[in-house]
Amino acid sequence: MHTQQINHVSGKILIVLSFIALLTVVTGYFQAPQPDEGAAAHVFQISVVALAPTILLFVATADWKKRARNARVLAFTGVTVSLAFGALHYLEHYFYVGHFR
Repeated sequence: MHTQQINHVSGKILIVLSFIALLTVVTGYFQAPQPDEGAAAHVFQISVVALAPTILLFVATADWKKRARNARVLAFTGVTVSLAFGALHYLEHYFYVGHFR
């Protein structure tokens, strides 16, 4: 596989992993809180941990002549993961408290 192909694939993986993290948090709004971590929590954790080596691979194989594309992928990933963590914080500290206690 060429460097450009690796970069393209790792960019898509970044977007998919960030969406997985966000969607697993969103599913928490449609179910009661569980006494112990469920499968969704583990999926969220694995997707967030998998982002680190994928970001490193993306940056290492990036063609810096195409800065706009690289910045778009990294910014989109950053915003999506930030939304996921923000939604998770709200879910655990405000939503569950107001709706299930």
